[in-house]
Amino acid sequence: MGNVVSIQCGDALIGRCWDCVAGQALYVCQLEDNLQELETARDKLRELSNDVMRRVKSEETPQTVQLDRIGGWLSRVDATITEVDSLLNRATLERQKLCLAGCCSKNCKATYMFGKSVSRSLKHVVGLMSEGDFKEVVERTLPEPVVVGNVNPTLGTETTLDEAWSYITGDEVRIVGIYGMGGVGKTTLLTKINNRFATISNNFDVVISAVVSKDLKPEKIQEQIWKRIGFLDKKWKKKSLRDKAEDIFHVLSRKKFVLLLDDIWRRVDLVEIGVPLPTRQNRCKIVFTTRSCRVGGQMKAEKMIKVEPLAWEEAWALFQEKVGHIDFDIVPLAQDVAKECSGLPIALITIGRAMASKITKEEWERALEVLRSPASSLPGMEDEVIQDMEVEVFVRLKFSYDGLPSDKVKFCFLYCSLFPEEFEIEKDDLVHYWIYENFCARNEACSIIGTLVRACLLEEKGQHVKMHDVIRDMALLIVCKYEKEKHKFFVEAGAQLTRVQRLENGKYQSGCP
Repeated sequence: MGNVVSIQCGDALIGRCWDCVAGQALYVCQLEDNLQELETARDKLRELSNDVMRRVKSEETPQTVQLDRIGGWLSRVDATITEVDSLLNRATLERQKLCLAGCCSKNCKATYMFGKSVSRSLKHVVGLMSEGDFKEVVERTLPEPVVVGNVNPTLGTETTLDEAWSYITGDEVRIVGIYGMGGVGKTTLLTKINNRFATISNNFDVVISAVVSKDLKPEKIQEQIWKRIGFLDKKWKKKSLRDKAEDIFHVLSRKKFVLLLDDIWRRVDLVEIGVPLPTRQNRCKIVFTTRSCRVGGQMKAEKMIKVEPLAWEEAWALFQEKVGHIDFDIVPLAQDVAKECSGLPIALITIGRAMASKITKEEWERALEVLRSPASSLPGMEDEVIQDMEVEVFVRLKFSYDGLPSDKVKFCFLYCSLFPEEFEIEKDDLVHYWIYENFCARNEACSIIGTLVRACLLEEKGQHVKMHDVIRDMALLIVCKYEKEKHKFFVEAGAQLTRVQRLENGKYQSGCP
């Protein structure tokens, strides 16, 4: 035990350990230096905290989450800085106390306690700064097993859906193809397959959906896949096709996945994209839709399922739903019109909406007359340009186009075909484009969008609209064959052209895709 000294303080004689007295004096003597160091350390800690928060903000994506230890550290930093600020605000008062006489007075004791708090806070700040050297601030979260898609309920797909589901969940088939003519409901069926994974227990880690389309671009497919399983950012977009493929393979090779590819027109090189080929060992599955059964062979599908048009009862029910009330005496004519749609959901929907405002027999008889017109009687229908599209579908969908209320509305509809296939167009952007092109004013533009949505020629998705791929084909064919003398279109989706290309004969290319 250290030596004991007696200290006279007022009328009291206090016995104190010399070591304790020396320790108290040290806190008081070093107070000024410690205050300066504490202020500097506080500023550095605040700067470090701001750097960490900016780093978290820059690295956070829908597929990442801030690490718990980062949140805890930031909370401790906030509390410590608040405490330090309070101590520094008291510093002036404590300095004044040091000038008072009587080193063992109550003022001296309070100053000692303050000096001790400053020293302790300084050590705490230095410790927090050493903890703030984080190698990682976020972690990638596992994606949701399936993202449910929005789909209109359609009758007549249950049997085909059950058949496809049996192959997907079975062990014998790894690649399944779904084929059928445009507008028959292949995309709807694929979306229902996707949604079923959310309601029925299964052993798959993740279900991934991607749209391929006619203008096959591997990078576009890669982005859709990576957005689902990783972080799609500007840095990743700048990577080469090969590097992206390696990233995708690295993730998917460790998962049991289902890949749903919609609207394939020719072989998709899965290896080039980075998708591991399904095997009995990895038990992964690939399901795709196509208009041509021939593509099934190119994709090495082990099972091809054909989507047939709706049976009459289902077709009539869908048509009635879209038309609304039909007077009793018009029902026979309405049924004949519905039969002309050949059970194709897209035709039943668009023509049903087009006939919703028709209330006289003459209007329905005229509609039936138009729909029964042979395709060969329509100008240009025999041309090879339309070989990629079913003539029957085109004839029926053009009926809805012809029923639009004005040439201005028709032209605004055709304008939408300038966007890439399956592209979701923001409504405000479309309005601004039409205004800039001097088509119409803002209110009229919004009204036209509503007209096209109600006619089922545009699909509405929140603040966006898009064209069904078959509708877009129809629009481009109208531009090429029917409206080419009125409007000059040049469509080469995704080519990033800044000027119209010339042909060898010196003429500009037309609006044909």
